[in-house]
Amino acid sequence: MTTDDERWEPGMPVLDRQAPRSAPVPATTPSPRTPTTAAMASTLPPSLAGLPPRSVPEVAPTPLQRHYINLSVIVLICGAIAISALELGSPLGSPLVKLCVLIAAPLLVVTTADAILRIWRSAWAWMPIDRVKGVFRLAWVAVSLIGLGALIAASIVVIVA
Repeated sequence: MTTDDERWEPGMPVLDRQAPRSAPVPATTPSPRTPTTAAMASTLPPSLAGLPPRSVPEVAPTPLQRHYINLSVIVLICGAIAISALELGSPLGSPLVKLCVLIAAPLLVVTTADAILRIWRSAWAWMPIDRVKGVFRLAWVAVSLIGLGALIAASIVVIVA
């Protein structure tokens, strides 16, 4: 089976993807924060007509989207080993803890950067539809960047120890 979606791979279920919005059009009940497209307004049941949209379509996959879970599992296992070693009394500079950090930290940095990219794209996709939701996602980008900096600093401390 084939599909026109470049994200589809053999073995994956076929999903009905939403088409990206072209331009916001006011809903049937005018509200400055609740624009929808004409196509959406015509297919919505009456109970949802006039409500703000709950999601926006993802236009393009992030670079690591198909590998994200596998990389995260490696990070999880390395983190569990390192934390267990520290709990059992190994010093921060022990070779086991350093090895786990050397393996997991680069993977965690890359997967976190990929997640930040996805949040960034989501923020700008929401801006023309609901500015508050877009700004909220930009705040998450800022928090994620701070967390990424802390992760890199902690990794350096362990490697130098």
